[in-house]
Amino acid sequence: MDSTVTTGTETSVWGGGNQPLGASYGKLMMWFFLVSDALTFSGFLAAYGFSRFKFIETWPIADEVFTHVPFFHGNYPMIYVAFMTFILIMSSVTMVLAVDAGHKMKQNAVIWYMFATIIGGAIFVGSQAWEWGTFIKGDHGALETKGGRILQFVKADSGERASLSDFAVSLPGERVIHERKNGLWFFDEPTLTSFSLEEVVEGFKADPNILIRTELINEEGEKTLLDRQASLAKLADASQVVEGANLIHNEYGSRLFADFFFFITGFHGFHVFSGVIINIIIFFNVILGTYERRGHYEMVEKIGLYWHFVDLVWVFVFTFFYLV
Repeated sequence: MDSTVTTGTETSVWGGGNQPLGASYGKLMMWFFLVSDALTFSGFLAAYGFSRFKFIETWPIADEVFTHVPFFHGNYPMIYVAFMTFILIMSSVTMVLAVDAGHKMKQNAVIWYMFATIIGGAIFVGSQAWEWGTFIKGDHGALETKGGRILQFVKADSGERASLSDFAVSLPGERVIHERKNGLWFFDEPTLTSFSLEEVVEGFKADPNILIRTELINEEGEKTLLDRQASLAKLADASQVVEGANLIHNEYGSRLFADFFFFITGFHGFHVFSGVIINIIIFFNVILGTYERRGHYEMVEKIGLYWHFVDLVWVFVFTFFYLV
């Protein structure tokens, strides 16, 4: 039996023999990486889906969480997230044009389309960082019960969310001053909230226009709003003030939501940031004429595959987190 392996003709982009699927070695390895990365993201999103539907009655409503737009005050549900998504999709378009220009050996066109792709990716990463900062800082503030549930506040006359600063009162209090002469040494202390639990409770009792809204979502798809008497009774369960979101507390609702948000969007953001850095390196190589001398722009095509992948993943993240 003849066991000879045909190695084919040696070229500048392939030397592995037999050319499986007609792809070069570099592109084939990129596809292997993307398939493995797709399985990783699939596992993350599947875990999010199971958690979301297990706690569907208390899961935060995206339209009430992602409502901010830079430099604008007001309630703009999903507007900025939609803008981020549009920018990333358009950067994928410019990447396609860069790859096509590379096939035609048009160096100047590749330079401009790569530049546009880098700008789009940088805007997306910067927007995601801003969204993280806004999410961490918080919006209105809330109370957390002894059982870990979140109690939000609403104005009875308008139905709008009420911030803690709208009704909380200032109470005189004393804090230990850590000074060397007093023999007290500072080790650790949690970040103080804008108002103490006592200040929020007393302010709530003094303002009859404030009601409590619980995490539980009713049949109308809205969070359950308690009347004044039930609100006062529920207030007895409060244990601490919560402002913003982190891996331990979340003023918007379930802490699992914040955990998944930071982990999945952070993991995707790392991919986009890495793609921007690699695009910058390839961009300067294009300017220096590296790929002109090689006689092909396959490196642009390979980073294009990666860039389209992170774009596609964001479509799923956007759907799971913001739309469903």
